[in-house]
Amino acid sequence: MKKITLSIILASLLFIQLQAFSQDEPIAKKTYQTAFTLSPPTIDGFMNDSCWNNVDWGNDFIQTQPYENKPPSQKTAFKILYDDNNLYVFIRAYDTEADQISRRISRRDNFDGDMVEINIDSYYDQQTAFSFTAMASGAKGDEAVSKDGNNWDSSWNPIWFLKTSIDDKGWCAEMRIPFSQLRFGKKDEHIWGIQVMRHIFRLEERSTWQFIPKGSPGMVHLFGELHGIKNIKPKKQLELLPYTLAKVERFEKDGDNPFLDGKKSSFSAGLDGKAAITNDLTLDFSINPDFGQVEADPSEVNLSAFESYFSERRPFFIEGKDIFQFQPSNTIVINNMGADNLFYSRRIGRFPHYYPDLDDNEYADLPEATTILGAMKLSGKTKKGLSIGIMESLTANEKATIDNNGERRKESVEPLTNYFVGRVLQDFKKGETTLGGIVTAVNRDIDNPALNFLPTSAYTGGIDFSHSWKERTWYLKGNLEFSHIAGDEEAILELQQSSARYYQRPDATHVSVDSTRTSLSGYGGTLRFGRSSQKRIQFETSFTLRSPGLEFNDIGYMRHSDVIHHGSWLAYYLREPFSIFRNFYLNTNYWMYWDFSGKRLSTFANTNFNSQFKNKWRLNGNFTWISENTSTNMLRGGPSFIVPGSKEMSLNISTDQSKKLAFYMGSYHGIGDVNSYHYQEYWGGMEARPLNALSISLEPAFSINDNKLQYVDNCEVNDDQRYLFATLKQKTAVFIFRLNYTFSPELSLEYYGQPFISAGKYSDYKCITEPHADHFADRFRLFGENEVSYDTNDNTYTFSEDGIGSYTIDNPDFNFRQFRSNLVIRWEYKPGSTLFLVWSQGRTGSVPDGSFDYGRDFGELFDVKPHNVFLVKFSYWFSL
Repeated sequence: MKKITLSIILASLLFIQLQAFSQDEPIAKKTYQTAFTLSPPTIDGFMNDSCWNNVDWGNDFIQTQPYENKPPSQKTAFKILYDDNNLYVFIRAYDTEADQISRRISRRDNFDGDMVEINIDSYYDQQTAFSFTAMASGAKGDEAVSKDGNNWDSSWNPIWFLKTSIDDKGWCAEMRIPFSQLRFGKKDEHIWGIQVMRHIFRLEERSTWQFIPKGSPGMVHLFGELHGIKNIKPKKQLELLPYTLAKVERFEKDGDNPFLDGKKSSFSAGLDGKAAITNDLTLDFSINPDFGQVEADPSEVNLSAFESYFSERRPFFIEGKDIFQFQPSNTIVINNMGADNLFYSRRIGRFPHYYPDLDDNEYADLPEATTILGAMKLSGKTKKGLSIGIMESLTANEKATIDNNGERRKESVEPLTNYFVGRVLQDFKKGETTLGGIVTAVNRDIDNPALNFLPTSAYTGGIDFSHSWKERTWYLKGNLEFSHIAGDEEAILELQQSSARYYQRPDATHVSVDSTRTSLSGYGGTLRFGRSSQKRIQFETSFTLRSPGLEFNDIGYMRHSDVIHHGSWLAYYLREPFSIFRNFYLNTNYWMYWDFSGKRLSTFANTNFNSQFKNKWRLNGNFTWISENTSTNMLRGGPSFIVPGSKEMSLNISTDQSKKLAFYMGSYHGIGDVNSYHYQEYWGGMEARPLNALSISLEPAFSINDNKLQYVDNCEVNDDQRYLFATLKQKTAVFIFRLNYTFSPELSLEYYGQPFISAGKYSDYKCITEPHADHFADRFRLFGENEVSYDTNDNTYTFSEDGIGSYTIDNPDFNFRQFRSNLVIRWEYKPGSTLFLVWSQGRTGSVPDGSFDYGRDFGELFDVKPHNVFLVKFSYWFSL
């Protein structure tokens, strides 16, 4: 393996030398001349207004997919006008087979069927843009574009107007885009970047007005230009979105628990708003924000030492989130830190940290989430290229109500907490160089000693930079970050012993637990060097380190500290159709980990391929080789453990997604050396489009986990630590069903349902004896039959070891069942104003039985009494 790694390194160095003096050819920019109109057009999808005669057609589109720089199969043309308050766009999409135009109707931002799109760089910073998409069905899509076109945020929902029409020549889209929804500086005459795109769904063909080659390192800086806009003024507009919410819950009644009487109802109101503070900065604010109609997180059984990561779905935190992102290890080279971020908005409004200690006959009523008293975001970008993002949020001191035979008391379960994020990013030379920074702060007002396990303050900060040259094909990127956490000794001790660091490991020579500490500090950084261009070969090499004390989980997300990571990535692209392929992609990686003592922990090698055939089917897969490695967290605070190497592979295939019936399927297999584990997973999916307005999808998945060393528990017996493991045989089945019916782009019905069943059976209990032994079987001792006894009444296992003593654990076998569903009717009765009708149902049950029987478990899941939530939400948008 060392020879393979060395060969990859040498090949990368040779490639750098061969390519050092090459660069992609500059691309000639097109221009379009617009004109002012005194009589604005009526937005009806038809070119019936004489004002359109004041400007010429923009045409000469060029194909970009599947064939590059060739004439498109169908012609496209557009016109642009403006007045004091709006930009008007008319796009004519000619089609010689008009009856074949795909008019799939769907909700906003689903981007389905035939479509046309205009992207507007009104800042003219060659880094950001606003994208407006028209589907032939009349549905709309819109996205905020950043990072030179490498990030598209569909959560941005501006107020704009669209009508489409279809005739025997093709179809047309007419748009009115208010200037209040764009951002631009105060100038006598503007030059904006623009790009117009068309997608023909049945052919999976894209054509654009401004040619941008495949593989270009970004695209906004390559947009064409819009000339002729004069004497318009930035709009300082105030937008308000008040809402009211009525909610009713019905669930199983518990005669003993006074808080579970089977019903609950509530009424609330709140306000979201948006105000233009200056020409460049916008203030978003929310008072008592509501997240009632947000889809539930997917079900899972987490047997690892680490916290699960779930994506943000709440609109207030999603919109414009890119400016607040600071991913310290966002490299192309694979690592286990890719989800990490100094700002993880799911921390705000989370479920309370603490559950009260209860006496017999006591019951507690806890809030489902921490109340967000208020939140605001100030964001924007100045004409000098400075992006600014400031977010402030205050969450309530949440209290549980505890009942003891009718006597009730309150106890704090989450302290009053302030969250702050400040982010800046300065562009130089239209984004060829960037320099930025971030500061985050969490401050808690802890008034309950039981909450002393939480830090009172947590601060993180970082700086990041990027520099590109030779037409932005070569780049150097990097970042540095730090953290400082302060609190009670209990809080800092918990951080030292958490799964991110495990300072208590007996064989760790470079870290140790200090129970008197009241603060913890750390640092980290990443450096990336690579090439991204139109050429077939691209690469990146990177280096990351994190000191043992680095911690940003109070407002961010992090699984690992005490790590040094290095790796390289090399990719080969065939972007033009050849033989039976439309395109083909192949890459290879290697990466290695060390801890801060300098000990190498693991080595990985990986290769991936991704291809699309000319019939529009897709095939992709990967293979990964993992060396014998040293795990510092497998024993959950115990000594490090030598884990056998393994091999992993996956394969996926999907059919033509433009058909009325489309399928996909795939599988994954992980196989440990010396038969240490075997994990296999199979998945598939089907999406049917019997009508343009109706889509139905089914997504089943099934996995089998056979792990010879699954962690069970750590037990201390007579000052001797016992690390218990077992063989785990686990089966998991999940089935996702979605039905969407769109009556019109403004009125839709959506249903989501997910039954989930996972059962795990433990056997062959063993304790770790020699974690560094040369042979796998010598690293643990299997308990004999006379050493393990099971108590059926208490459902516990007792282990008796000569010279050690006896200790007892709960039976770890499980059979977990959960059903989650949402039915949402959404009506946008006027632009920006919506009415939601929501029915949400959840069923959760479990039994200490590790056997798996899908028919039995599925039936018993639906015997569980449901928790039903019905809500009506009404919001009304208006501007001042």
